[in-house]
Amino acid sequence: MAKIKVLHIIKSLGRGGAEMLLPETLKKHNQEAFEFHYIYFLPWKDQMVHAIEEAGGKVTCFGAKNNLLLLWQYKKIIRYCRENEIQLIHAHLPWAGFVSRLVHSLTKIPVLYTEHNMQERYHFLTKTINKLTFNRQSLGIGVSDDVSHSIQKNIHPTIPVQTVLNGVNTDSFQRKGTFADSSIRKQFGIPADAFVVGTVAVFRFQKRLDLWLEIMKKAIEQDANIYGIIVGAGPLQSEIEQKYAALGLEGKVFFAGLQTEVKPYYEAMDTFMMCSSFEGLPIALLEAMSMECAIVTTDAGGIKEVIRNEQDGVVVGVEEWAQLSTHLIALKNQPSRLATLQKAARLRANASFSMDAMIKTLEQLYQHYHQS
Repeated sequence: MAKIKVLHIIKSLGRGGAEMLLPETLKKHNQEAFEFHYIYFLPWKDQMVHAIEEAGGKVTCFGAKNNLLLLWQYKKIIRYCRENEIQLIHAHLPWAGFVSRLVHSLTKIPVLYTEHNMQERYHFLTKTINKLTFNRQSLGIGVSDDVSHSIQKNIHPTIPVQTVLNGVNTDSFQRKGTFADSSIRKQFGIPADAFVVGTVAVFRFQKRLDLWLEIMKKAIEQDANIYGIIVGAGPLQSEIEQKYAALGLEGKVFFAGLQTEVKPYYEAMDTFMMCSSFEGLPIALLEAMSMECAIVTTDAGGIKEVIRNEQDGVVVGVEEWAQLSTHLIALKNQPSRLATLQKAARLRANASFSMDAMIKTLEQLYQHYHQS
């Protein structure tokens, strides 16, 4: 039986949530039934390329300096589809979605589009183009019920929209050693008995890393054996670093930079903290849960579909972010409760957000739309 050839199209292959999913899902896909190709457009954001190729994917970059030039790559994409006999396109995030819909209009190749964010959070132009073009594809996919409801509310689509919850490879994301054995703690000079709070994020405004640092400052003032690790980079890096210096957090909070292999950093964390203002369904959160990090977070977007307060982690309202420092102190001072929430996070990820369920649904959709 011939393989179904699926082309993923995404703006970049840097270390964002949507991008990180691609190599992890590829490892789990049935590559005897499917052949996976990948096109991206920002050559300087290529951190996931090696991981995808290592997992068996075929990656191509059609370089584009801006969004208009990205759209102009549609001719190259069509040529690529014809030369490689692509039978289905799976696009991720708006601008990759826009160019994929143009290709669909010209070739009739089925297009599935995964939306990772709430429509209300997009720039006016992005939101407008999304609304005008959304029905020029085969299926819309929301990564959480919140995201799917946002599509229905703002776009009123005439095509089907289905929720496919993001998943995590719980087989791959497993804690191997103890906190004291962490190589990352040793690298940063963090004491083996310290309470380490971490996060993995692109430095964008919705992550509110400036507030994350304020929360850490308040907690550290109350207990000097609390330390922090931030993994990531992004457009607001200079502002975040200035805030960091102003708060005097040198030697207490450490910037790890952009990392392709993040598991050693999760292994260094007792707690994973987010204070986002909005989210779709963050992959880093699911990874941290699978790695047995206790979760302390705001209830932004799809997070509230994942974390049940005091069952799988600690959740506060988006505007109640300042309370997170109090919860950090409480967890540090209650080792048994901390251990319970660490185990509960792993159980929740494994039971409800494993990648196996996500892959099964996606492959069923690929089969259905390839045949339709």
